[in-house]
Amino acid sequence: MATFLHRVGRGAFKRRRLVLLLWVVLLGAVGAAAAGSSGNANSSITLPGTEAQKAFDLLGKKFPAANAEGASARIVIQAPDGEKLTSSSHQAEVAQLLKDVQGSSSQIAQVTDPFQAKTISADQSTGYAQVTYKAKPGDLTGTDHDRLDQALDEGRDQGLTVEASGSALAPAEASMSSEAIGFVLAALILVITFGSLAAAGMPLLTALIGVGITTSAVTALAATLDLSSSTSALASMLGIAVGIDYALFIVSRYRSERADGYDAREAAARANGTAGSAVVFAGLTVVIALAGLAVVNLPLLTAMGLAAAGAVTIAVLVAITLVPALLGFAPERARGRAARKQQTSPAVQETHVKRPLSERWAAFILRRPLKVLLVAVLGLVVVALPATKLELGLPDDGSQPASTTQRKAYDMLADSFGPGFNGPLTLVVSDDNPATAKTAAGELGDQIKGMEGVATVTPAAFNPDGDTAILTVIPTSAPAGDSTKNLVHDIREVTHNPDNTGGAEALVTGTTALNIDVSAKFTSAIFPYLALVVGLAFLILVLVFRSILVPLKAALGFLLSVLASFGALVAVFQWGWLKDLFGLQVTGPIMSLMPILTVGIVFGLAMDYQVFLVSRIREAYVHGAEPRQAITDGFKHSGRVVTVAALIMTFVFAGFIGANEAMIKALGFGLAIAVLFDAFVVRMTIVPAVLVLLDRRAWALPKWIDKILPHVDIEGEKLARPAQPTGKPAAKDPAYSAHR
Repeated sequence: MATFLHRVGRGAFKRRRLVLLLWVVLLGAVGAAAAGSSGNANSSITLPGTEAQKAFDLLGKKFPAANAEGASARIVIQAPDGEKLTSSSHQAEVAQLLKDVQGSSSQIAQVTDPFQAKTISADQSTGYAQVTYKAKPGDLTGTDHDRLDQALDEGRDQGLTVEASGSALAPAEASMSSEAIGFVLAALILVITFGSLAAAGMPLLTALIGVGITTSAVTALAATLDLSSSTSALASMLGIAVGIDYALFIVSRYRSERADGYDAREAAARANGTAGSAVVFAGLTVVIALAGLAVVNLPLLTAMGLAAAGAVTIAVLVAITLVPALLGFAPERARGRAARKQQTSPAVQETHVKRPLSERWAAFILRRPLKVLLVAVLGLVVVALPATKLELGLPDDGSQPASTTQRKAYDMLADSFGPGFNGPLTLVVSDDNPATAKTAAGELGDQIKGMEGVATVTPAAFNPDGDTAILTVIPTSAPAGDSTKNLVHDIREVTHNPDNTGGAEALVTGTTALNIDVSAKFTSAIFPYLALVVGLAFLILVLVFRSILVPLKAALGFLLSVLASFGALVAVFQWGWLKDLFGLQVTGPIMSLMPILTVGIVFGLAMDYQVFLVSRIREAYVHGAEPRQAITDGFKHSGRVVTVAALIMTFVFAGFIGANEAMIKALGFGLAIAVLFDAFVVRMTIVPAVLVLLDRRAWALPKWIDKILPHVDIEGEKLARPAQPTGKPAAKDPAYSAHR
């Protein structure tokens, strides 16, 4: 691997203009495809194999006229305080409002009248109208959204309180501030670290090119593959983070090789052969973790994982090809003025030598490894304790900020029709024999009416063939309440009993039912997922480090960091601790996709730091250093750059806390805090402490395993070092001059 990437680095350095041109052409081609794409992202979630999804699919088959995939909106109308919506004047205002809504788009199929549909509250102060569209939510234009908003505003101008919810409303505008904040902070850190605009600019430029290609590809394929808006956000988030980090490691190694006296081209090649090898294997673990999300069999999660894996793959390819090419354009400026000055003035260099902070930190751990290990582990365990109270759920309008029209509509309906109105349960009863379906629907409706926690059950509505019925069950409690969850279980106990259905199929769906099914699906998938991902990554790390204990320690450290991140997530997003600091208006259950998605991403990133840091420690050990000295050497050369990489990753993820989408906001926080825990507590503290305590045993590998494992040479042992580097500035080096 090292020799192959060494050749790639030398070739990219020499043919730098061609390499840059090829990446720019690829970016332009994918960007053009994205610009020509007319489709929009999909926001729906499907859950194959669950009862809730089966019910939804059955509705789409038996009630095709309902167009279950079409956009919809619910317009909630309330009269001024002390007045009734049923008064003649307000009825006229409502009629005008509905007329304006009907005329807002040619895609509207129907607008129900709350007075005719009897959707007026008991106190006659509030009502709602249901708007159904012919088109899917993603196919509505900006004009459709604007004209609907205008119709609602005209209703408000008449003195009515008018709010709305549903998929027909304009989605929250995507803000570039999240990416921009993280990107700017990353740029500042790079400039401070390298002391060179050229060196700092290379990781930023390569990250932009990689992310541009990935996000453009996702945009171009969004309509064809039915991708969600979260897919692009996650790919962008990870692409920026790993793109900067991977380039950072190669540029940093290049500067180190130049300091050892190698000419520019050879230094770029050696950096690609050593740091580039670490990048390849680190990226491979991330790709495995993300692609492994497909085992959950949730299309949304699979798409997000594969898109993010694609972003990481592009980041790796850009790092090992474009970074050496860019180094060829600015071989001296990439080193920084201070490095060039130190090389030309060795006496000045020796006078100002000071051990790096990372090296001093390693020395601190070496003096008291057991105490450091115990404190670090206990600290993570304490932070992880809130994770025992983790509650999962799907976001609804109740989790929206209080200032949004969706949240206002949600609260108005809950106040006027009861807390359970926003989370109705849908019971679908079907049988090939219409008589059986009719009998089962009637008996089930009567039985469910008498159950505790049921406010009302609507009469059965049949399809034209009469073989399928829909009954709506309104709970007395809120959608996310434990009472509603218990009610779903109770209803399913009744519907799963053939004696109660007469052989007909009875399925329950709805918000709470979806939450229950999602939680069950993730619970059943998490252990196979962990076994697959951790198992494959463990084998890769055994191959890289030729050790059993080092990969085992890496996996256990990951578990500590991810559990601690879950604890912090629960404390902030569920319990509301420090919520004002993070701009949270609403707290509640964590998005159901969050835990398994976080596990996949954090595991990959954890292995990144493991490979980057420990590979340098093992490199020193392989080249003859004692175990303790190898740790010091590893921290001396990689400790600073791992710290910088972790800070960049943290800032990039933290920037997404300001996102509009609740899941992206929580994911940004969870990943940022997980990176902090894993990089600084696990990799920079627990890992060296354990290595000190294990001593040479850490690098032991049974002989029979050593014989069957291929040698990947991530440390660059096969890259022969000349006996004495030139030590001359590269500008005077004939090899450099020959390739300028």
